[in-house]
Amino acid sequence: METTQLLKGVLELAVLAVLRDGDGYGYDILRRLRAAGLEEVGDASVYGTLRRLFQAGLLTAYVVPSEEGPHRKYYALNEAGRDQLARSAKVWEGFASTMDDLLSGGLAHR
Repeated sequence: METTQLLKGVLELAVLAVLRDGDGYGYDILRRLRAAGLEEVGDASVYGTLRRLFQAGLLTAYVVPSEEGPHRKYYALNEAGRDQLARSAKVWEGFASTMDDLLSGGLAHR
């Protein structure tokens, strides 16, 4: 199984989790995801995910002038985004637990 296929299903959750730790602009969020171990995440995937989350009302955005180039659009979690992160994290934890059980053979012994 390729990591890129797994990423498609969990990228929104990963982006919300990164933003929980602080606001960020597109490249910064991409860098933080890669630093966390998601090295295979693509630029376009992250930017598309940010747009979808913003359009869904889960993020707020603001522009900060930059002395080193174009202005940067920062994204931040809002209350709806924090709620979605909590719900998605519970779903992920249940799924990951089930997969751990399956892979370790734990379900066969129940």
